[in-house]
Amino acid sequence: MIENLKNGATNIKVPRRRVTLDSQLMSYWEREARRLDVMAANARWGWMARTYARKAERARAQGARSAAREAERRAGAAPGPQEGEPQT
Repeated sequence: MIENLKNGATNIKVPRRRVTLDSQLMSYWEREARRLDVMAANARWGWMARTYARKAERARAQGARSAAREAERRAGAAPGPQEGEPQT
């Protein structure tokens, strides 16, 4: 996929960067984990700090899953059947 950009009188063809949901989710979960870490550090009560820390760990795990799927996609591997889907 190539986009045509007009620069004055000439057309410049620039390959369009493919943005996938997994790549967006990777950065989202990183940001969410950092936000939760800050909230845990600033929590007034220990039980709230532990809750935020657990949520941050879950966010990192979700980000790792998205990173693994994105790495599979970049390696050119076809994704396997999802859970519950019949194998053909």
